[in-house]
Amino acid sequence: MKITFNELRKIKDSLPDGSMHKIAEDLKVSTETVRNYFGGANYEKGEAMGLSIEQGPDGGIVDIADDTILKKAQELLAQS
Repeated sequence: MKITFNELRKIKDSLPDGSMHKIAEDLKVSTETVRNYFGGANYEKGEAMGLSIEQGPDGGIVDIADDTILKKAQELLAQS
């Protein structure tokens, strides 16, 4: 799946408060790993999660190999 970096950030910014912790808890990963998925860069406490960012318009193109976190975020958005 490919989306722009700005689209990915818009999803993150639209999430209700506490969503990063909820996603991390549900998927049994660290909160920093979830933040890294949405463009963070704290790899001392979190991991990379199946995406790569290529230079391009609209913040670049994000190639998502593992959309588990994205799907969980979209579920939370649908519930709010």
